[in-house]
Amino acid sequence: MHARDRAALRLAIGMALAVFLAYGMALRLPFVVCVMAAVVLSKPGPPLPLGKGLVGGLVVGLLVIAGGLMVPLLENFAAAGVMLTAVVLYLLFLAGLRSGNPLTMVLVLSFALIPVAGVAEQALVPALAGALALGLGVGTLVAAVSAALFPESLAAGAKRKGLPGPAARWIALRAVVIVMPVFVLALTNPSFYLAAIMKTVALGQQAGETDARSAGRELVGSTLLGAALAAVVWLGLTLSPTLWMLVLWLCAAAMWTASGMYGTRRTALPPPFWSNVLITALILLGPAIEDSAAGKSVLKGALMRTSLFVAVALYAWVTVRMLERWRGRRASEPQPEVAR
Repeated sequence: MHARDRAALRLAIGMALAVFLAYGMALRLPFVVCVMAAVVLSKPGPPLPLGKGLVGGLVVGLLVIAGGLMVPLLENFAAAGVMLTAVVLYLLFLAGLRSGNPLTMVLVLSFALIPVAGVAEQALVPALAGALALGLGVGTLVAAVSAALFPESLAAGAKRKGLPGPAARWIALRAVVIVMPVFVLALTNPSFYLAAIMKTVALGQQAGETDARSAGRELVGSTLLGAALAAVVWLGLTLSPTLWMLVLWLCAAAMWTASGMYGTRRTALPPPFWSNVLITALILLGPAIEDSAAGKSVLKGALMRTSLFVAVALYAWVTVRMLERWRGRRASEPQPEVAR
């Protein structure tokens, strides 16, 4: 079996286990567990060792504490809180770009979600923190078991290299400009925009791995395809709405996206595109399941969230194009001569 096939199986089996644990144990915000597991399992390069997973969990815990401390600041000194949040997110994005570690998205998600959840409801913070930690643990554990069963590398490609300082600073700034408007908007209605924060962080991460020319196809296209994938899984669940069917359908969805991510089937689209497709499907499907359990209109909620996600993707695309055009004009302007 080729290493890329094993990587696809690792993602699919890991997703099935995460779904079984999150929904089988009736956790609060179970889709957050699934998203975190997907982020860890889709990481290129060798699987994350258990030791590093524990360290990552500790870092996430510290960020959760820091995010909790941001809540009173955002409630009483909103402008200062927003600026401080922007600085921390910039530093997190910058650290990830310099190190080449895509798991920075885990840290950004943790710090961006906790303050918004705390503003909505303080009791939501421990539940969200538990979901983040469990998702990270499930992804790390499944990757470690897979590595023990198949000692050779499970990834399709080598570990990503970090970017040089100027490029990393620019892309980190670009990602913060994408994330912060939605973060501020989420503070006005946290319960509605909580899923949008997760989507925007994923777009900010994806925007750092694409250029202005292909940004529209990758950012907007992956969002639309993710919404279509969520609709297919939902239609499949209507045939037999059970936990086992949910596990099997999402396992199949993860296998399909992983085949494009790791190159087991031919596609012209890059791995971040397929990763964002899976994450978008999970973020849309999770709230739809909660709406159904609460007796709310699933179709209305899905249409509202999908429209919001597409609008956020269009904003990210326009932002990348405008910033890159502005940067190009600045680079082409003649520099003033320094008087001797």
